[in-house]
This record gives sequence, C-alpha cells and structure tokens, in this order.
Amino acid sequence: MKQLLHRSTRFLLAGVALLVLLISCATAPQAQTPSPTAQPAAVASPGGELSAYPAQLPPLPYEYGALAKAIDAETMKLHHDRHHASYVNNLNEALKPQSNLQNRSVEALLRDLNSLPEDIRTTVRNNGGGHLNHTIFWQLMSPNGGGQPTGEVAQAITQTFGSFDNFKKEFNEAGGDRFGSGWVWLVRNGQGQLQIVSTPNQDNPIMEGNFPIMGNDVWEHAYYLRYQNRRAEYLNNWWNVVNWQEVNRRFQLAAQQ
Repeated sequence: MKQLLHRSTRFLLAGVALLVLLISCATAPQAQTPSPTAQPAAVASPGGELSAYPAQLPPLPYEYGALAKAIDAETMKLHHDRHHASYVNNLNEALKPQSNLQNRSVEALLRDLNSLPEDIRTTVRNNGGGHLNHTIFWQLMSPNGGGQPTGEVAQAITQTFGSFDNFKKEFNEAGGDRFGSGWVWLVRNGQGQLQIVSTPNQDNPIMEGNFPIMGNDVWEHAYYLRYQNRRAEYLNNWWNVVNWQEVNRRFQLAAQQ
C-alpha cells in the first residue's frame, strides 16, 4: 500500500512539473526578429540616389528658354552648362583618389560629412551639395507649371500655413532674408511636419535630417541676368514655373519616411 502511495505521489509530482514547464514555455517571451533598418528615400530623383563617382551632369528636362515666364534662356544655359557642370567636375576631382568613397551616393556623403577626410570635406560639401541641389531644382520647374498646388501637398500646405498665399509669403520672405548665397526650401522635418527652412551656399536639408520637398535657388547666378539685384521679383515670378506634380510626388515620398 505504501509503495502504491509512493508511486502515485511520484506520478503526481512529475505531472505538476510537466504542467509548470508547459506553462512557462507558453508564456516565455519569444525572440523577436529585428526589423530591417529603414533606408532613407532617394531625394535626387525617382531613379534613386546620385552616384558620387563618376558624378554626371543630368540633361535639362526642357529647352533653355522653356521657363521664360520666370527665367531667361541665357541664364538657364549658364546655370546648367557652367555652374552645375562645375560642381560635377569638382566632385569627381575630389573623389578621384578616394577609391573607398567612390561607391557611395552623394546623399550618403552629405549625411555623414564628418567621416570624410578633412582635406576634401568642404569640397564634397559644396560641390556634392551643388550637384544634388541642382538635380532637384531642374525637376521642380516645368514649362507647364505654376498656378495653385494640387494633390495631397495642397491640403498639407493649407493645414500647416493657413493658406497657399500665406505659404508663398513666408517662403518668399525666407528666400529674401537669406544673406548672400543659398536656398529656400519646403521640407518635411524630423517630426514629420512641413517647415520652411533656408540653407547657406550649397547645403542641402538632408544634412540636418530634413527631407527637401521643394526648393528655390537664391544664388545670384540663378537670376542676375534678368533681375540684377531684384531677388524679390525673381522669387515672385518663380511661382509661374513650379512643377506641382513633382512637388506632390516628393511630398508623398517624404510622408513614407
């Protein structure tokens, strides 16, 4: 009888242990597969990020005189064929001896400038930035541009700035207040909000963690032949060639980040 009782007790204890083991396995936290790190969206074009080496001058998507409502043909020719081309050439010269950097994109270099050799850092910043900024700029204008914004970006502009007219006013003021050379941008900032910012020289908003949705070049070479020192007039006329279809595409891309 005692043996039977002892055997039953052993079976009972074994059953309890098995039950505890099953419960602990069911409730134990499972190892989580790490989520892939999100990659920044390409800001240069739908085709992807810009090759840093060899950098290539993109063709204009229209004739030199196609934007005459705001920019004359001679300015466009000099701006694209001379100024933008010089940024491309200077970037290639800087990276020519840097084989370890040649497979990186322009965007990647600008996002991590401090990792670059000090002797080429400023050159890459100015010329890589100039290449990226102008590649974006040509796409943001169209012979059929102008008018009111369309698509999702139109609603977002109204929600953020109160109206399109208010947005234009603030954008133009930021461009006019930029001392010396630089750019004025509409960006999506790190908090996911629309914001107007101004950058010096050829700096791009990605250097501050912002996504450039639209931007206007306020270097004198962008407008001087027609407008001389009348930057405000250039800023006002520029709205006649804004490619809202491209701006809306960039807004949607930024929203996916």
